[in-house]
Amino acid sequence: MTETATYPVDDRRARRNVTVLVLAQAFLGAQMPMVFVVGGLAGQSLAENPCFATLPISLIVLGSMLSAAPVSALMQRLGRRAGFFVGAAGGAAGGAIGAWGLLTASFPLFLLGSFLTGIYMSAQGFYRFAAADTASDIFRPRAISYVMAGGLASAVIGPQLVKVTSQAMVIPFLGTYLAVIAVNLIGAFLFLFLDIPRPPVPSEDAPRGRSRLELLATPRIAVAVICATVSYALMNLVMTSTPLAVVGCGFDEGNAADVVTGHVLAMFAPSFFTGHLITRFGVERIMGLGLLILAAAGVVAIQGVALENFFIALILLGIGWNFGFIGATTMLTNAHAPHERGRMQGLNDLIVFGGVTVASLASGGLMNCSGGNAQAGWMSVNLAMAPFLALAGGALIWLVMRPRDT
Repeated sequence: MTETATYPVDDRRARRNVTVLVLAQAFLGAQMPMVFVVGGLAGQSLAENPCFATLPISLIVLGSMLSAAPVSALMQRLGRRAGFFVGAAGGAAGGAIGAWGLLTASFPLFLLGSFLTGIYMSAQGFYRFAAADTASDIFRPRAISYVMAGGLASAVIGPQLVKVTSQAMVIPFLGTYLAVIAVNLIGAFLFLFLDIPRPPVPSEDAPRGRSRLELLATPRIAVAVICATVSYALMNLVMTSTPLAVVGCGFDEGNAADVVTGHVLAMFAPSFFTGHLITRFGVERIMGLGLLILAAAGVVAIQGVALENFFIALILLGIGWNFGFIGATTMLTNAHAPHERGRMQGLNDLIVFGGVTVASLASGGLMNCSGGNAQAGWMSVNLAMAPFLALAGGALIWLVMRPRDT
């Protein structure tokens, strides 16, 4: 993979790019809560075995995992804009093939559409890195946070579009997937206003940087990757099963959409101040707080299946993800050299979304096949969080306790 030199630091340019990326996160990002709300429900209607109900969600994440490194390489070679256009094209193709699968009642086609949607999910993951490209060290945590905060609007737009479109046609959820196509085709025009320089071609004697194994052996990078993976995977584990659990416990699809709205709002609303908190209190403390809040979400969830339990647990889940994931992203961007960005960012998202893929695959099995009813399955999903939170918490404590490198 070609290495890059550093981007020119220009906070005025960075602020403009942050504005574009916030809008992209808000509008294009709306497709993610849309497909996460209806993907499991549509899968349940198409799959012969209910244990495979969340397989469409798993295929989205698998597609994201497998496309992370190629999308990162493309951005390093041709620039961020090219990679984001490819992401929108993948999202539109995924929506079109998903709609075709619903129209023909074909579960394999629906799964293929979900897999292609993962290309958009992968590209969206690089919005946060793009925000940091031209930002100064002081502005960088806030730039990342502001872009993540764009998801606040997507938390409202996506589920509301589900309410309007899910039953708008004779075939349930077909309207939702047609809306996904429109979101990608319209939203792609935002990237015309992105102003991130194409990475310069390095000279022959430019530093090559550390290998992937050497990068992962760096303590701060290793802990950042572990905490990002655990935060994202556990959030996905629980969120994937939430619509199934809400409907399975006697509520309707509108209630499920409202719970997901509350969750996604909680994922992104703290982003307005997460960067400030990291600057003031340190990234390790904010990451640790995020892991504790994720644990609290699991505790609330296993206390009962009243609608308020779902709301409180999913709101805590969103806040915990925000602190853990933004904190880990900030730690990672400060732990590698500029010419290592393409290699490390692609590797990071490959690992993160690999963990998320496993979590989403496990979610359906735990929810539908680990107990006699929806309540038992929901408890299994939330109890499964405990060992992974212990792993991430232990890694973070180890990093804090070890002597600082000189």
